[in-house]
Formats: sequence, C-alpha cells, structure tokens
Amino acid sequence: MLKDVFIGLSQNRLLTAAAKKYGLKLGAQTVVAGTNIEETIKSIRSLNAQGISATVDNLGEFVFEKEAALEAKKNIMDMIEAIHKNKVDAHISLKPTQLGLDIDYDFCLENLKDIVALAHKYHMHINIDMEDFGHVQPSYDLLNTLSKDYDNIGTVIQAYFFRAMDDLQEHKDFRLRIVKGAYKEPADVAYQTREEIDENFIKLIEYHLLNGKFTSIATHDHHIINHVEAFIKEHDISYDKFEFQMLYGFRKELQRELANKGYNFCTYVPFGDDWYAYFMRRLAERPQNLNLVVKQVFTKKNNIAIGALAGAFVLGRATKKRK
Repeated sequence: MLKDVFIGLSQNRLLTAAAKKYGLKLGAQTVVAGTNIEETIKSIRSLNAQGISATVDNLGEFVFEKEAALEAKKNIMDMIEAIHKNKVDAHISLKPTQLGLDIDYDFCLENLKDIVALAHKYHMHINIDMEDFGHVQPSYDLLNTLSKDYDNIGTVIQAYFFRAMDDLQEHKDFRLRIVKGAYKEPADVAYQTREEIDENFIKLIEYHLLNGKFTSIATHDHHIINHVEAFIKEHDISYDKFEFQMLYGFRKELQRELANKGYNFCTYVPFGDDWYAYFMRRLAERPQNLNLVVKQVFTKKNNIAIGALAGAFVLGRATKKRK
C-alpha cells in the first residue's frame, strides 16, 4: 500500500510543479547533487575525494515535445563536456523517454547517437537506464543498434521482471547495472513480493559476476551487500569486475565504508530541478529508503519527509473528492 502511495505521488503533476518551485526549501539538496552543472561538478569532486565515482543523471523523463527532448540532449552533452573539462571521475546515465522515445523512435535514436558519439570521443561510458515495462524492449533495441558502432554503452536489468534473466544472458557482454526495479508493474510481467524480487536480484548478480563483462550492483540493502561480499570472496572475483552503486544522499556512511574497503564504488548523481518523481519512485522501490534519509533530513532541519507526507495527504484528499 505504501508503495502505491509513493507511485501515485510520483505521477502527481501539481506536487511535481510545487517541488520544482520549492525544491530547496523541501530539502531537495539532500537527494539532488545540484540544480545546475556547476553545483553538480562540485558535488562530484566531493565524492571523488572520498574515492567514489559518479554516474550523472539529468533529471526528467516521459517527454512528449521535441523541444524538451532537444533541451535535455543539450543538458546532457553540456554535462559530458563539463566532466571532461573538469577531469572528474564520472559518466552519464540517461533515460530514452527524456530524449524522445515517446515522440518518435528514430528521433530518439539520433539524439542518443549524438550523445554517445561525444562521450566516445572522451572515452566516457553512457548507461541507458531502463524505465517502465512498455519501454523496455524499445530501449534494448536502441542499445543493440548503437552497439554496432560504439562500445561505450551499457544498460540496466530490473530484477522484478520475469524476463530479466533472459535479458541479462542476451546482454552479458555489456556493462550492466542490476537493480530491483522502481515502477509499478502488473503481476503478469513482474514479481510482486519483496522476497521474490530479492531472490531474483541475487541470482542475476551472481550470474553476471561469473559470466558478464562488468557488474554494477545497485542496492542500499546491507543484507544483499553482505551476501555479495561473501560470494565474491568464495569465487575469488576480481574487484575490477564490479562496483557497488547507491543513490546520492542515501547511506553515505556505508558508501564511504565500501569505498574504503577497496571496492569500486559509484554514486548515482541526479541533477536538475525535476527531482520529485525521481525521489518518490526511490521510496516506492523500497519504502525503507525513507528511513535512510529521515535522520539526515532532520539533523539538517529540512522538511523533505514532511513534504512527502503532505503530498500523500493532498493526493488522498483529491482522490476522495473524485469519488
């Protein structure tokens, strides 16, 4: 039920608009590295100083106007230039729908080609993030087409999908980020319980560690991290074959701890003002994530938890009025 609430909040346009306007007052800086490139580069430098790399996401998705998609492409390419110019340890994550996948496939492909080509020039990795189920296959089609000319791309495997192992095996020669999944998906395409998702998540991680190119293990769950550490030791897997990933602003002490152990560690760094839907889905993916930020939020006297609860109240009121 709590997951459904957060998914509903992520899709509420009124709350999204309010979050853009009052983001910093609501504590957006807790989960967003910057609203512009300069602020974000500064945040990346701070991570790098702790032995942590970054994958940078220009926030926004589900774009339906070409002008907005082209603006997103420019923002991403400007960030690539800034990463190169400032010599920070970072690469790019992007969402195809932000670049026009819902407008026209070929238009999106051309936008992606421009981005991937620029990144390739600077020997920079581009990760094509996966979105909801309806966009999964078109995203793989984009990846497969681009891989004919470029080798600096990878993608995401979402563990809650029944098709995840097949997709993993088909793309095992790519750099892959393995996640649990953050969208609300129906029972005919995705596992619904935490136990089923966690079990599949571990299977996917273990398979790719043993058979794949490079594995990004994206989780805040210390139980799974402990399991992976034991698996790595048991199978004598080189640290060069994988990294741990977490979201910016979440479990910062654990991030530093893993980096200090000598593991490759990468923080998912979102930037921009379109942060609200992103954050609500992180809570939907794992409602326990709320506990991971509440302590940080209140010690900084921010109001992000209050903002989330207020959003739930507003959404609930609106729903009652429609009945």
